[in-house]
Amino acid sequence: MKRFVAVLAASVVCLTLVSGSFAEKPEKKGDAKVAPALNFTMDSLEGKPVKLSQYQGKVVLIVNVASKCGLTPQYEDLEEVNKKYTEKGLTILGFPANEFGKQEPGTNKEIAEFCQKNYGVDFPMFSKVVVKGEGQCDLYKFLTSKDTNPKFAGDIKWNFEKFLLNRKGEVVARFEPKVSPNSDVVIKAIEEELAKE
Repeated sequence: MKRFVAVLAASVVCLTLVSGSFAEKPEKKGDAKVAPALNFTMDSLEGKPVKLSQYQGKVVLIVNVASKCGLTPQYEDLEEVNKKYTEKGLTILGFPANEFGKQEPGTNKEIAEFCQKNYGVDFPMFSKVVVKGEGQCDLYKFLTSKDTNPKFAGDIKWNFEKFLLNRKGEVVARFEPKVSPNSDVVIKAIEEELAKE
C-alpha cells in the first residue's frame, strides 16, 4: 500500500510538472508560409540581423533612401505617414543606397545620426545596400526581377522608389521616386491595404 501511495504521489508530481511545462510554452503562431518578398534577413543600421518575415501580417512600404538627394525631404513625409498609420498596421522599411549620384556616401552610423537629427526617423532603417547593378542585394533582386515580381519589375530609377506589400507579403504597388509618400495615390493604396484583414 505504501508503495502504491508513493507511486501515485510521484505520478501526481510528474503530471503537475508536465502540465506546467506545457503551460509555459509560448503559443504557436501557426506554420504560415513566409512570403517570398519577406523571406530575407537584412542588417539593421546597428549591424544586427533582422528577419523581414517578422513584418508579415503588416502592410509594408519598402523605400530606398539617401541623405544628400533632392528628394531627401521625403524622410519627413515618410515619418508623418509612419506616425499616422503604424498603429493601424503599416511598417515602413528604409534601405539606404549609394547608386544614384553617390548621394548616400555616409557610414551606417552617420546615416542613423542624420536621420534622427534632421527628421526624427522612427521607422526601421537598415544597413546600406546595393539596389541596382553589380552587387545588388537579394531583396532588391527579388523586387526588380521579372521572374520574381513580374507585375512591378524593372530597375530602380532613383532614390526614394517605393514598393507596397499587402498583409500577405505580396507586392501590390510601386511608386516613382518623385511621388511623395503622403501623396493621395500612396495614401489611398496604403489605406486600402490596411482595411483588408
